Parts: sequence; structure tokens; C-alpha cells
Amino acid sequence: MRKRTVLIGIGAALAVIAVAAPIVLAPGNTPLAAPAAAPVDAAEQAATIEALKPRTSERPVIAIATFNQATEVSDLLSAYGVLSRADIADLTVVAERNEPVQLYPASLAVEPDETFAAFDTEHPEGADYVVVPAVDPGTDPVVAAWIVAQHEKGARIISVCNGSRMLSTAGLLDGRRATAHWNSVAELRKKHPSMEWVPDRRYVVDDGVMTTTGITASIPAMLALVEAIGGRDTAIRVASDLGVTDWDARHNSSGFELTLEHKKTFIRNTLAFWRHETLGLPLADGIDEIALGLVSDAYSRTQLANVVTLSPGGAPVTTRYGLTLLPDRPAESANVTAMLPALSADAPATSLDRELPRVEARYGAPTAAIVALVMEYPWTGERRLALR
Repeated sequence: MRKRTVLIGIGAALAVIAVAAPIVLAPGNTPLAAPAAAPVDAAEQAATIEALKPRTSERPVIAIATFNQATEVSDLLSAYGVLSRADIADLTVVAERNEPVQLYPASLAVEPDETFAAFDTEHPEGADYVVVPAVDPGTDPVVAAWIVAQHEKGARIISVCNGSRMLSTAGLLDGRRATAHWNSVAELRKKHPSMEWVPDRRYVVDDGVMTTTGITASIPAMLALVEAIGGRDTAIRVASDLGVTDWDARHNSSGFELTLEHKKTFIRNTLAFWRHETLGLPLADGIDEIALGLVSDAYSRTQLANVVTLSPGGAPVTTRYGLTLLPDRPAESANVTAMLPALSADAPATSLDRELPRVEARYGAPTAAIVALVMEYPWTGERRLALR
């Protein structure tokens, strides 16, 4: 009897799969055009910049706090690339241990500049700003404690994307106006009832703490910081080099929602193992940090590609502004499905505008829309980031 019951259960499950599979695996709808976000009122934007101004007239110190086990690739590299271009502060990448920082979702690691302990010895008065990329998980007590200590010394804390989860662990969201990646807002509001979520803003500053929306909010947020420290002219220069025309806090929160079609695409791509592939991304000295972060992130977010980084002999590579990267494997024995083209350093902030059409051509419009959604990028091409 028991054997018969088990067989009946298996048969029923297979029947459900047989019925559901054609629905789930069927191609999704074609995305529509995304509505553009309205510019932020000039007075509001000026107040935001004012709230980010440094404490003193001296050259400020900015520390990017990482987690050795897992730090988001574009959150870190975009912030580093923008701030390095501006050259308006002493910038350093810090980690708990003097060991490589593993990045995700692409296969890559980066050498930190110094440990938390070494930074504290060098700067007993603390940093002026601490940038917090997303880390996984965002609950590490050592990282959280260091951020709290820096905040207590007067540092302004700036989270990028799901770096807000680390700020949650550090207790820095309570009683503040804030934002976060669209997928984390409900979780954070539940954990912090006194936090006031601010929609339609890609970054929010309140009482020494800046929070941002998804991955691509890092670039406008860092430009706002550049403007606060180095002035409007410096921000314009850097933005022009990046290919950015505006960096105010404009955002359209309603354009970033997980719909049924998005869920079907996630499931379809995950289950379609025969389509999964490994893409090689060649690295070379002088590679642009922002382009590297955005492109490797984009293909990794398809649920169809594993992006591995390569160099001759697997040797370390130095980026445009001095980060030491540790590629995943030697180029000579990469064993990849295909190679991604060498990255362009021209207007790197527009990398997604160049790559999303290629993602669409390779994997289809629903997958390109998923990438834009996950990276919270307001893709303004003919396709829409949100599937309805």
C-alpha cells in the first residue's frame, strides 16, 4: 500500500510538471518602453548635496568597506572607478583580513588596500566617508561593528544597493529616511518599522547616512558625492568622461517590480540547463573598473551564463586606477563556451546601453529585461525593463 501511495504521488507530481512546463517554459511577453523618471527639484537636490559636504576643508578620506568572502562586483568597482576619476579624496579599499576579496556574481577577486585594523591605526580619527557595497550575507558582525565605529567617529556612511542590509545589521536605518534595492525594501521596512522608505529617489541622505537603490545607482550617487566634495565643475568633468548627463536623485520606483513574467523567466532560464554556458572575460592591465563591473554583472545576472575572468597565465592585473585583480583562471586553459569582447573604456557608464541589446540578441528580450530589473537600470531603449 505504501509503495502504491508513493507511486501515485510521483505520478501526480509528474502530471503537474507536464501541465505546468509548457506554461513556465513558454517565451515571455515582449517588454514595452519604460517611462522616464522626472528630474528632482533643484532645491531638493541642492539640499542633498549640502548634506554630503565634508566635515573639514582638508582632503577627505574615503574607505570602501568590503567583505572578504563575497562583495558585489559592480557595487565596488563602479564606486571605486567614479571616485578615482574625480581625485578629490584619499581612497582606500578595506577588508577584515589581508586576503583577496571575492567578488560576485562574476568569478573574480580583488586585493584590498589595507585591513580594518591597519586603517584604524593610520586614521585613529576615522574616515570622512565609508562606502558600503552589497556583501553576502549582509550580517557579518565584524564588518558591521567597524561601520558603527566609523559612524560614531563622525564618518558619513554610504550604502550601495544591498549594502543597506549591512546598514540594517549595523542599526543605521532606524528612524531614518532611506531607500534600497527594490527587492529588499519590504524586508528592511519589516525589520525597521521606524525607517521611512522614500520612493522615486535613487539615493537618499538622512542624518549622515546615504542609501541608494539598485546596483546602477552607484554611479549617480558617487557623482553626487564628487559634487559635494569637489564642486559642480568637477562633477561635470567626471560625468562627461563617464558618459553621464544627469546624476540627480531621479528614479521611477514603479518601473521596478517583480512580475509573473519575470518569475517565469527566472525559472525558465534556471531549468534550461542545456542553454547554460561559460563566458570568458579577458582582463588586461589598465582595464576600466566601471565597464568591468557592469558588463560582468550583466551577463552573470541572466541565469544562463557563468562569467569567468581570464588573463595570460592567470596573472594578476592592475586596473586603470590601481586595483589589483585576481582573475579566475589562465586564458590558455579557459575552457569557455565563448569569449566576451574586450571592454571599452569610452563612456563606461553607458556600458549597459551597449550590452543589453547584445544580451537580448543572445538570450532574448525577457532575459535582457531581467538583467535591467536586477541591476535596477532605467533602460531607455525600445525594450522595457519591466514585463507586464
